[in-house]
Amino acid sequence: MKNKHIQNLVLSGVLLALGMVLPLLTMQIKEIGDTLLPMHLPVLLCGLLCGWKWGFPVGLMLPFLRSLVFGMPPVFPNAVWMACELATYGAVVGLLYSFIRVRGRVYIALVGAQLSGRLVWGAAKAVLLGVKGTSFPFSAFWLGGFVDALPGILLQLLLIPLIVMLLQKREKQAPQI
Repeated sequence: MKNKHIQNLVLSGVLLALGMVLPLLTMQIKEIGDTLLPMHLPVLLCGLLCGWKWGFPVGLMLPFLRSLVFGMPPVFPNAVWMACELATYGAVVGLLYSFIRVRGRVYIALVGAQLSGRLVWGAAKAVLLGVKGTSFPFSAFWLGGFVDALPGILLQLLLIPLIVMLLQKREKQAPQI
């Protein structure tokens, strides 16, 4: 068990670092980042590979660390609602993946996390924008949360199961020390 804890700690750190740098690939054009959702990939992977206890804090910390190091996203309100969303992704994907024991569970866990994370993002954004005196209508939630994000959601559904499968296959083949 101690080795698994250290493995999860190291892998979570690597995925947190990946979440810090992936958005640098899309930062020149904000719309591409908003569409491809580069910070979501490492958080979802962390929840799947390390469990919800690791995915949740990685998702919670990532937007604030990026804000501190790179100045993006702005702490309030963007990093706050992103932290709520990403923490939900990390927790829900890890919980669903650990409890569901059917073929294709990675897809069920991903879709469940995507839906719950988007709902939390919408609720947090509505509350935080309301504090600023700005409204967040349902049309903006639908457009920003699903329509504009569709390429990133599809990318997650294609890449993440493939990565998880390859890592699990490699783990089974690795000699046990």
